[in-house]
Amino acid sequence: MCPRLFLCHSLQKEDPILPSPWQPEGASDPQPLPPWASPPSGMMPNATGPDDLSGSGSSLPPPTAAAAAAASTSVKLVLLGAIICVSLVGNALLSLLVLRERALHKAPYYFLLDLCLADGVRAAVCFPFVLASIRHGSAWTYSALSCKVVAFMAVLFCFHAAFMLFCISVTRYMAVAHHRFYAKRMTLWTSAAVICMAWTLSVAMAFPPVFDVGTYKFIREEDQCIFEHRYFKANDTLGFMLMLAALMAATHAVYGKLLLFEYRHRKMRPVQTVPAVSQNWTFHGPGATGQAAANWIAGFGRGPLPPTLLGIRQATGGVGGHAASRRLLGMEEFRGEKELGRMFYAITLLFLLLWSPYIVACYWRVFVKACAVPHRYLATAVWMSFTQAGVNPIVCFLLNKDLKKCLRTHAPCWGAGGPQAPREPYCVM
Repeated sequence: MCPRLFLCHSLQKEDPILPSPWQPEGASDPQPLPPWASPPSGMMPNATGPDDLSGSGSSLPPPTAAAAAAASTSVKLVLLGAIICVSLVGNALLSLLVLRERALHKAPYYFLLDLCLADGVRAAVCFPFVLASIRHGSAWTYSALSCKVVAFMAVLFCFHAAFMLFCISVTRYMAVAHHRFYAKRMTLWTSAAVICMAWTLSVAMAFPPVFDVGTYKFIREEDQCIFEHRYFKANDTLGFMLMLAALMAATHAVYGKLLLFEYRHRKMRPVQTVPAVSQNWTFHGPGATGQAAANWIAGFGRGPLPPTLLGIRQATGGVGGHAASRRLLGMEEFRGEKELGRMFYAITLLFLLLWSPYIVACYWRVFVKACAVPHRYLATAVWMSFTQAGVNPIVCFLLNKDLKKCLRTHAPCWGAGGPQAPREPYCVM
């Protein structure tokens, strides 16, 4: 062996520092590189040695990435915990008000009670599993069967809200456009039948994917068990998304028809002043006012019963007269129905706005095969769908005067003005 090669080989074994390429031949020890000298070509200026594990060439993640991931996990846990608390407290409070207040025992509030119970169960059953998956680093730590059950319940509540909002829109139109039929037919049992029909259709839509292999899976990007949306040639979830979109379109079409009906009937007939006819201070006829009734009760004059008292007798006398007056849509009832219609339309519009980004992402996965959904957009869409479970009570308390009144009655400390001063007793002489 050549002495020169033997010397280099022994130096490599004894010292990890290799000889510099610019070292002249015959040198016994490799000299360190001077600080003012530049490294020769072929050597990286920022190269790290084998003992330097903290540089850019290390395979370990930098501390900033780990801290950012921990902060993101903490923010997700706090945000989802707040959504769960708001949903449970708001829906429970609204449900108790509807159950305890007899004035709210009507068909619209029965439907609202069903929506609140569904949102509360979704927040109590589905969201804790999302919390667990976020806590374990976006991983599902339970069995495959539990994943299918959670995914089935999530899809069930989504379709139930869609079907229920469509049924509510139809009843809102019937209440304004066909109030006599609505007041006669929309009873407690009819409301229960509508609610059962909505649940049956929701189960029919959410249950078949349970038998389909691979349809309900844990999606790591969404931190939840849900539909696995893939290209439409490799998956059958397109029909479910089309049904959801059709339900939302039909619901807004019914509300549009209701708005057209109110627009056509917004102009009232002008008031025609007709002189009253007097027969001994009775003042009966089309132009008679409340003074005629007061004179007739006081005993002034004789003649037929004034129209004012005749209308009161028809409205209060007998069961048939009371039922007939209930079937007539008065001004106050019309305002109440319009207020309920605005409240339910606000709930429907918020449902559409909060679920639309996720629906768009699902259609993206179904129709676009080459390009994936951006992670930031998908995360935002998923969290917007989570928020929908807690917004209904807030909308109802803001837009419904009856619910505000009932809340102040059962919680006087929340009412305006504080405790009322005691009134002095009085007597009528």
